[in-house]
Amino acid sequence: MTGAPPHAETPRVDTDQLMELFSVSLGVYYGDFTVAAASEHLTASQGKALTVLRRGPAAMRALAETMTCDASNMTGIIDRLEKRGLVRREASASDRRVKNVVLTDEGERVTDAIRAKMHATHEGLDRLSAQDRASLYTLLERVFLAPPTA
Repeated sequence: MTGAPPHAETPRVDTDQLMELFSVSLGVYYGDFTVAAASEHLTASQGKALTVLRRGPAAMRALAETMTCDASNMTGIIDRLEKRGLVRREASASDRRVKNVVLTDEGERVTDAIRAKMHATHEGLDRLSAQDRASLYTLLERVFLAPPTA
């Protein structure tokens, strides 16, 4: 008889091990993303801005906070993306003093092209079964998107 005993204990993985593996995973993802963005003649920060805007329009201040960068740096990133026709600025419907940044159709196309060119990430995720993908999604959602418990 081979394999683990029916009641084998799940190996204990501590937080430090998880953080290390997550760090390695993010490094691979970020490297893959950076190369894919460069293939579209964008910096990683410009590509990240497009990816954030793929979720929907955002005020400049909110975009800077999401990307954890200085507002003046965000202005430069958006200026360059706007010159390429990938985003546009619009006055907010609720507050005319606020400018929202909106992804253009060309910006959507470029964002999709970047994701499609992330070969290492696609290959890694393709190794997962449908059940493993669903489990990973649920776990990442719980870790990073679930509201903290009281």
